[in-house]
Amino acid sequence: MIRVLLADDQALVRGAFALLVASAMDMEVVGEAATGQEALALARSSRADVVVMDIRMPDLDGIEACRQIAGDDDLAGVRVLMLTTFETDDNVVRAMRAGASGFLVKDTRPEHLLDAIRTVAAGDALLSPGATRALIARVTSQREQHLPQAGRVAALTGREREVLTLVASGLSNQEIAEELVLSPLTAKTHVSRVMAKLEARDRAQLVIAAYESGLVHPGG
Repeated sequence: MIRVLLADDQALVRGAFALLVASAMDMEVVGEAATGQEALALARSSRADVVVMDIRMPDLDGIEACRQIAGDDDLAGVRVLMLTTFETDDNVVRAMRAGASGFLVKDTRPEHLLDAIRTVAAGDALLSPGATRALIARVTSQREQHLPQAGRVAALTGREREVLTLVASGLSNQEIAEELVLSPLTAKTHVSRVMAKLEARDRAQLVIAAYESGLVHPGG
């Protein structure tokens, strides 16, 4: 059962999301927060698996709340799925750098939101197509600012760079295993080692690292 915490300053939105999540057989709502501080407190007390977080929140915006959740060792298993009305470059990049595992606009279809929660809970990155384009454009335009990350990627083994490239291409561990003719367990081990070496919280941050370092190029 996926434990979901809903954080949005609009009661009607929270209520709608709560009904949607409750309709899924594999999910349960473990808390609702109207402010960023409430979201942070409930993330610690409810032991949620996924926090569905609005970017615009009172007293502590959703991105800063996400940053604090991602930086708390006691919440290492908590994933944050950011929701917003406007999918802008700044919002996408700030959210992903803060440690968000996914990013969707609020007008996404109900079934897509449930699928997004499942994807994020499984430890995979989730970005809507528009968010992906925005993220890639921004990190490549600012690549010269991230030389330390490029150094870490350069220090990876050849196989690890292959794995990182495939992760950045959106492949799952199973698909990586098939592409490189490995067992799924070996593929998973390689991904875990790359995450450790790059100090990445999840696959979303691996995607950022791949583009920032120049290992992967838009359209390449």
